[in-house]
Amino acid sequence: MTRKEIFISASILSANFARLGEEARTVLKAGANGIHFDVMDHHFVPNLSFGAVVCEGLHKDGVKAPIDVHLMVDNPDLYVEPFAKAGANVITFHPETSRDVMETIHHIERCNMKAGLAFNPEKPLDMDVSVLKKLQMILVMSVHPGFGGQRFMRESLEKIKRARELVNKHNTLCYVAIDGGINKENCAEVQKAGADFLVMGSAIFHSSDYGETLHTIRAQL
Repeated sequence: MTRKEIFISASILSANFARLGEEARTVLKAGANGIHFDVMDHHFVPNLSFGAVVCEGLHKDGVKAPIDVHLMVDNPDLYVEPFAKAGANVITFHPETSRDVMETIHHIERCNMKAGLAFNPEKPLDMDVSVLKKLQMILVMSVHPGFGGQRFMRESLEKIKRARELVNKHNTLCYVAIDGGINKENCAEVQKAGADFLVMGSAIFHSSDYGETLHTIRAQL
């Protein structure tokens, strides 16, 4: 994952599932840096999405860009190896879903992937420095997870600033990511707050021209 520009990961939860491979290739050609998977188990969040078999399908279909997986599930350890075998690069999980956060991180690393932690709007950025230094990503949720197309929660800007302070203080290479309602109207504001990894779904996939939309977004950053 390059640090030369703001990383934009396109969330396929908002894509057309009937032609998912084409959608992924099109959005990457249009300027997205990677593909974002929202994995929901109908337990941790009130919805059910998709699993590693979809990731494997995209990988076999020629999608070679970085794939980051956001596990909105109970017991994330069960999903690590299947997604590693499917070609994922980063696994992000919620700390409250793991019996031992550091052990889950080690499990992800043993499978040759990078680890991230995700924080829901009501959850504080509570982690040990030893954990922070192991992370590829801090994912700030700016909506309540479980459904796409929600409105951005402005109070998340303060949490982005706090995450950036933590990363800068401890000299890590961790991304500060934001997920939920990000679009061309607020992307510059979240970047200014400290985010350098933007997850975007409906703002791209519900537009008529992915390339034009991403060009407009890049111009704001």
